Amino acid sequence: MLSHLDEQNRPSMVDIGEKIVTTRHAHARATVHLPAALAQHLNHNEIIGKKGPIFLTASLAGTMAAKRTSDLIPLCHPLPLENCRVTLTAQPPAPDGSTEVIIDCHAKVTAKTGVEMEALTGATIAALTLYDMGKAVTHDIVIRDIRLIAKTGGKSDYQAPESNQS
Repeated sequence: MLSHLDEQNRPSMVDIGEKIVTTRHAHARATVHLPAALAQHLNHNEIIGKKGPIFLTASLAGTMAAKRTSDLIPLCHPLPLENCRVTLTAQPPAPDGSTEVIIDCHAKVTAKTGVEMEALTGATIAALTLYDMGKAVTHDIVIRDIRLIAKTGGKSDYQAPESNQS
């Protein structure tokens, strides 16, 4: 049975009342493909556009989104994040001049439930912000591979298979 469905298959918040408080970490990642038209504007792992520094703004947007995850995803418990860090790292350019940007979101909380959704939300909104700020140059930006890389704390830890982390 899925955790967010009750006995009658209706959406229901998971009861975490009996869970123990532990320190929980989560690491999520999104990959964004920047076509050459936008990648050519990269300078020292940043693009300065008409709206300002794109990578810095995307990082801030990701952090803000992680803090608001329970407002965005139904049945998600509100969590008092202790730390959230969103980084954007441009990879070396491909022969065609395009590049990949790796967005990593690390979130931490000491609570009765995990912080995976906050990390995933942070990475996703950072990717969407990168798209929003880059679309003035090209709409050929592609967001892909949003996934959980690792989580610790709670009942079990998780580590994505090595082959899926690059």
